[in-house]
Amino acid sequence: MDKKRCGWVGDDLIYRDYHDNVWGRPVYDSQELFAKLCLDGQQAGLSWITILKKQQNYEAAFANFDPAIIATFDDEKVEALLQDKGIVRNRLKVNSIIKNARSYMAYTEQGNDFSEFLWSFVGGKTVVNRFISMSEVPVQTPESEAMSKALKKLGFNFVGPTICYAFMQAVGIVNDHTTDCFCYGLHKAESEGE
Repeated sequence: MDKKRCGWVGDDLIYRDYHDNVWGRPVYDSQELFAKLCLDGQQAGLSWITILKKQQNYEAAFANFDPAIIATFDDEKVEALLQDKGIVRNRLKVNSIIKNARSYMAYTEQGNDFSEFLWSFVGGKTVVNRFISMSEVPVQTPESEAMSKALKKLGFNFVGPTICYAFMQAVGIVNDHTTDCFCYGLHKAESEGE
């Protein structure tokens, strides 16, 4: 018998693998959090599976999301990226990753920890929700609104409250697996350090 998953997971194997092994698992590595935040920004106006299927292409195009390297990208590099069929060829979205890398570098070069900053919006500990169905899951929360506002103040873009909430779900800042999903208990235990 197949495992019970959250209602948003379709039959696509890449989506199932993402749900089962990535979505909702707590991430604390600053560079990995930066990468996921940028990828969530690329999703704006598109389905997540579109970006998920292009993730490896994004990693290749954007130096494995190394912000120090991306921050050096110039206009010539932007034009080259806009020819890359493996990513979403939208000038605003391409430039947003570069802008975000520069903002990330400016923040961390002052001795700040990006992971601590992002996790501070939930007091450093995963918020474990108890949603029975997907219809109960919000698209944004006061915490995602606060994160969005703070990121924008640092110079980030494509980080609206809805994108921030999707990001918080993806990196386990919140656990929004529905209570009937087999991952709910697994991730709940991980987030509580059991």
